Amino acid sequence: MNNIVIVYCHPYQKSLNHAVLEAVKDNLAQHKIPYETIDLYRDKFQPFYDLEELRLFHTGETHDPLVTKYLELLKNAQGIIFITPIWWNSIPGMLKGFIDKVMKEGEGLSHTVSKYGIHGCLTNLTHAYVLTTSTSPTFYFRLFMGNAIKKIFISKTLKQLGIKRGTWINFGNVTNSSLTKREKHLKKIQKYPFQF
Repeated sequence: MNNIVIVYCHPYQKSLNHAVLEAVKDNLAQHKIPYETIDLYRDKFQPFYDLEELRLFHTGETHDPLVTKYLELLKNAQGIIFITPIWWNSIPGMLKGFIDKVMKEGEGLSHTVSKYGIHGCLTNLTHAYVLTTSTSPTFYFRLFMGNAIKKIFISKTLKQLGIKRGTWINFGNVTNSSLTKREKHLKKIQKYPFQF
């Protein structure tokens, strides 16, 4: 079990997020690190509960085959890399729906719930990297907009699932960025020393 799961959340193949995805794949391939990619939009993942899915939630079951597939990938990986834009100061609804639906409660699933709170079971995922882009500059997002990726998504949500270490890398001010700056960021990602 030494493969990495990439969770990619963007609908547009010419986006900077897609270029980041390709840079991450190049990086992992250069280091001979096997990986699996979950492309939520390409897979046409339905990020919402229907009544049947909600009924099955507390039994740890699902009627969505993608949920089963994704959870198996996560349970057999060593690390995870999220690639996503920041929309309205947080993760997009598609990625939130991935967390909502795939993270099933139950023995051998993503977590269990006791009277003391949530116990994360995805401890095999030793490190999560969250690679984002944002319209706001990174410093503005950190200081004035609540820093939700670091404070909530990494330090609370992922930690509750059993992932103890998380690193956030953001490319801010994306709308007004130059081609040179974007290329520099992609080169940084291609050479980044991911550690799992």
